[in-house]
Amino acid sequence: MTDKDQPDDRHVRPDGVRDATVEALGALSEALEAVERARGHLYAFHQLTGGADLALDRAVEQLREAGHAQQADLVSREIVGRNVIPGCWTFQIIEAYNATYYRPFVDLEAQVRQELVAGREHLYEAEMKERRRTRGHPAHRARP
Repeated sequence: MTDKDQPDDRHVRPDGVRDATVEALGALSEALEAVERARGHLYAFHQLTGGADLALDRAVEQLREAGHAQQADLVSREIVGRNVIPGCWTFQIIEAYNATYYRPFVDLEAQVRQELVAGREHLYEAEMKERRRTRGHPAHRARP
């Protein structure tokens, strides 16, 4: 077999690591991936809310142009620039999430991997790939 038909060392479990450990680390990784997705949705929320706030400028301007200054003032005063939760704009929610939950989770996951498998990532998936691929097939090589 060629080197491309063998996984690289960073995707091979260290000697003595049990299946249960690889499975547990796979579950931990899966949980972190869910947090990554949630964080992405939080950024989408941030961008959509910010875009909506900026779009209000056009609505306020059009209300004024249509002769509805009182309603334009109401929208401008009550909604433009409003906090989305008490005291916070969306960027502050992201900062709090990152500091309170996201970064500690990322750091802890890396620490656990370092302690148990010398920091190797995706061992569960790498082993699944080895079980599922067709050796010798050019589209099933172990490495890029």
